[in-house]
Amino acid sequence: MLYKDNEDIVTIGVDIGGTKIEAALVDKNGKIIVSQKSATNAEKGVDAVITNLVQCIKVCLDNSEHMTGSIGIGMAGQIDRDSGTIRSSPNLGWKDIPLKNKLEQLFEIPVVITNDVRAATWGEWKYGAGKGARDLVCLFVGTGIGGGIISGGNILEGYLNTAGELGHITIVKDGRQCHCRNQGCLEAYAGGWAIAERAKEAVQADPEAGSYLVNLAGDIQNISSITVTQAYTERDPLAQRLVKETAEYLAAGIVGIVNAINPCLMILGGGVIHGLPDYIEMVKPIIYSNALQVAVEQLHVVIASLGNKAGVIGAASLARDQIVSIDQ
Repeated sequence: MLYKDNEDIVTIGVDIGGTKIEAALVDKNGKIIVSQKSATNAEKGVDAVITNLVQCIKVCLDNSEHMTGSIGIGMAGQIDRDSGTIRSSPNLGWKDIPLKNKLEQLFEIPVVITNDVRAATWGEWKYGAGKGARDLVCLFVGTGIGGGIISGGNILEGYLNTAGELGHITIVKDGRQCHCRNQGCLEAYAGGWAIAERAKEAVQADPEAGSYLVNLAGDIQNISSITVTQAYTERDPLAQRLVKETAEYLAAGIVGIVNAINPCLMILGGGVIHGLPDYIEMVKPIIYSNALQVAVEQLHVVIASLGNKAGVIGAASLARDQIVSIDQ
């Protein structure tokens, strides 16, 4: 499919999360023209989610004044690279769903489906903090932890398209149980759900020290990573200890990543990082002190610049780059 360079081809990017679907019409410069959000409603089943997804895409198409060349979708899970089938998406409870085929039959334009964090990595690489870099790693720390790797100007996919699961590298042997089948994963210590678990355990072990967190949350079971962040900014000693420990766990994982991948740029993003940018400065000295000296000589650690729009921008850009060939 060939388009002239001066044609105003736009693409649609979609970010499918456990609670929210966002679709956006994106131009060739990574600018969002219009966007539409919907609840995912995963508990209502596959058909309900696809209905909400289709409605979001239709709103974007109806607001487009230009030719729409393709649709890119990022979602958590393992995606079959060739067929676009969702092999497994635990957040949605999906298994072997032929999403690409369904959407292409409905909209009659090409659809590209990828992992949500890989889409966000693509967005940061093309239009955000990683623009111009040939070797970088994005680590997104939210409820869970995911990553994406650009090596030699190419995104690393892996043999079965699952490369970048950096939240599931082991940092503590026989450590905390992760939501995957392993123990001691980086996510099990520094992901948002793990920060909440560790905070609740700390409060149970020392109720007096944890009283501030409980008061903020209203109940011990309501304590979340956001509660910890708020208490940290208000100088609660327990929260400050929890944040310091989280930064140490996060840095331990990054040291291993830096040694293994040797990027020139480590981009940190996701809700936990954007909620508390202090993490950036807290992990830097640990990384530079503990990683191999040569690996950090030209390493820069920065915060992601596209925020929560990286997913839709990246998915749209990925679809454009895979589907649309520019006639030179």
